[in-house]
Order: sequence, then C-alpha cells, then structure tokens
Amino acid sequence: MLDFRYKTLLGVALPMMVSGFIQSIVLITDASFISRYSTEAFDALGNGGLIYITFYMMLLGMSDGAQIIIARRIGENRLETIGRVFGTSLFTLFILAISMFSILYFLIPDWIISYSANKNIASLQGEFLHIRSFSLFFAMITLSIQAMLIAKGRTVVVLIAALITASTNVILAYSLIFGNFGLPRMGIEGAALASTLADACSMTFLIIYLYFSIERREYRLFSYFSFQLKSFIELLKVGTPLLIQGFFALATWTMFFTWIEQKGQFDLTVSQNIRSIYFLAFVPIWGFAGTTKTYISQYIGSGQFEALPIIQRRIQLLTFGFLLITFHGALLYPEALIRAINPAEIYVQKSAEILRLISCSILLYGLVSVYFQTIHGSGNTLVSMSIEIVSVAIYTIFSYLFIKVFQWDIYWIWTVEYIYFSILGGLSLFYLTFYNWKKKVL
Repeated sequence: MLDFRYKTLLGVALPMMVSGFIQSIVLITDASFISRYSTEAFDALGNGGLIYITFYMMLLGMSDGAQIIIARRIGENRLETIGRVFGTSLFTLFILAISMFSILYFLIPDWIISYSANKNIASLQGEFLHIRSFSLFFAMITLSIQAMLIAKGRTVVVLIAALITASTNVILAYSLIFGNFGLPRMGIEGAALASTLADACSMTFLIIYLYFSIERREYRLFSYFSFQLKSFIELLKVGTPLLIQGFFALATWTMFFTWIEQKGQFDLTVSQNIRSIYFLAFVPIWGFAGTTKTYISQYIGSGQFEALPIIQRRIQLLTFGFLLITFHGALLYPEALIRAINPAEIYVQKSAEILRLISCSILLYGLVSVYFQTIHGSGNTLVSMSIEIVSVAIYTIFSYLFIKVFQWDIYWIWTVEYIYFSILGGLSLFYLTFYNWKKKVL
C-alpha cells in the first residue's frame, strides 16, 4: 500500500500530471495547426471535440469506478478479486463503447446541423465526429488498463502511453491537416484521423505492457480474468454515478459553447481560444484527482481513517503549488498563450482579458476538487453525482441568463465559472463535514 509522504504523493501524481500536460500540448498543437488552416475548422474542431469528450467522459467515469474498487481491494489485500474486476470493467466499457459510437456516428452529426446557426461549422463538426468516434473502441481498452495501473500507483506507465499518443498525434496532425510528407491534405478530417490513430498506438503499447507486466503475474490477471455478475453489480453501483456525472459536466459545457456559437462567430472563436488554454490549468488538478481517489480508497480499505485529513491537506498544497507553475501565464502573459493557439490579432485582446479574469477560478477549483475527489475515493459516488448535477444545473441557469436573457459581453459571460466551482466546492465540503462518509462498503 502507498505511504503518504510528499515524495510518494508526487511519485504517483507527477506522471499523471506530465501525461495531462502532454495531452494539453496535443490539444494546443491541434488547435494551433487547425487555426492556421481555417477559422471555421478551428471552431468546428473545438465544438466537435467537446462533443466527443462528453462521450469519452462517460467511459472514463465507469473506468474511475473500476479504479476505486481495485484500489479498495488492494487496501483490503484481496488481490485475487482484481482480475475479475478488470475483466468485468473491460466487458462493461465495450458495451458502452458500442452504444456511444452508434449515437456519435449516426445521430449526432444530423442533430448538430439542426440546431447550429452556422451550417458550415456544423457540417465540419459532423466530418470530424465520423472519424473521431472510432477512438471510443481504443479508449475502452486503454481506460480499463489505466484504471488498474492508477489504482496500484503505477502511473509511470500511463505517462509513457501519453507520450506515445502525443508524439504520434503531433506528427500525424501536421502531416494530415496540411498534406505534408506526401500525405493527403485533409483539414479537420486529418485532425480527427491523427488523434484516432494516436489513440490506437497508445492502446497497443498498453496491451503489450500488460502481457509482460508484474501486475499480470502478481494479480494472476489472466487466470482470474472473467465477467462476474457480482463484480458487474459492484461496478455499476460505483461507476454509473460517475458516468452520469461525467456526461452532465461535459454536456453542460458543450451546451455553453453551443449557445456561444448562436451568439456569433467572434465570441465562439474567442471562447475556443480560452477552452484550448484551459486544459493547461487542469493538468495538476487531474493528476492529483487520480491520486486522491487512489489514496482515499486504499486508506479507507485498510481502516486508517486518521490519515485522511493529512492526505487531503498535502494534496491541496501540492495542487495549488503546481497550478501556479503551470497556469501562471494566464496572469502574466496571456497574450503570448493566446497567440500560440490562434495568431489572428482580432481575437487576442479579448481572449487575454478573459483568461486573466478566470485564472483565480482555477485556483479555487484546485483546492475544492480535493474534497470532491475524496467523495469519489470513498465510494459515495451517488453523492458526488448529486453534487455535480446540482452544480451544473445552477451553472446552466446562469449561463442561459448571461447569454440568452441579459446578452452580456463575452467577457462577463465567463464569470459563470466562479459560480460552478463555488457550488461544487461548497456542497462537497458540507457533505464531508456533516455526514459519515468513511464507512461506505464496496
């Protein structure tokens, strides 16, 4: 079981943070490439990418459920059950991937055209999703393996997989978007194909690693690998709320950008600039989120409840420090960050102003996310789902008021981020303070 020294906490979190940083650089690189290809393609990539990530987050939610259960079994020293949890999670994610692919490939493109103000951008989103949707089949395997590795704290392997994804994606995106190195000039379809092939490469690496890994022998994965109804019910209880929560969180953000698109292309392009940079801020938050879930679940499983507040405080301190490292540019040189994404000067000033405005909301999120992830790690995922739904409902109401009713300038519309993070953190802290959340049995 993992100890909670700063060195060990960083040993678990840093590979995931570097992995997140690499993924953020990939997103920034893709956005930078496509903005130089076409502004409409840039906007379509942003909105289409959000739709894909919404579906991906549902797979991630279920795999997070598997991570929490596996970490709990490690804390309980019930290693013989891990193979069954792993096999069951892979089967479950496969069924989900088929369902989501069918919706994303066959239904969503026509639906986008029906509500969009700019039909050309809508059509480009459909072209993107027709290719990108195939990545769900690679993601289901990748996420299943990563859930087991993160539960054990073997995050270096996840980092290597991210490096493979990033390097492959950058080379292929540069080649396929612009038609370099003798490959066809495919524009937004090239961006989608590059990301999909990169995901396939990462999945292949993880499968090869798993076959030769210590984990395969230690947990006797292939001996115990099976679908088990008991494990399936456990996974649904823990993972389904996380799946629903992930869907609502990203679907709400997708709706936000849809309303922005209906407001006008200038505001949409400015907002897509912000979205692309935003993911830099999430690097330490996501890294320490996975770390929090693993630690909380392991220590509850071992009955060491007195260590939980210490773990929370140390992760909060580390999260805040790394946020200052990764996102200080939002305050000090936002114009340079925006130009790296989109060099068109017409969008730089407004985008930079918004980036400065929301920078403090990210620091707030970094602190409160530890409380929210603690609820995840404890297995009380129905509670975390309820908190998420309430938070996004309030976020949606204020977004609608700011955009549709008050018709505020895009600068003030983005203040809605403060509302969302405050509600999420306040409700999480309230629950952890007044309810007995440590006794959840998985």
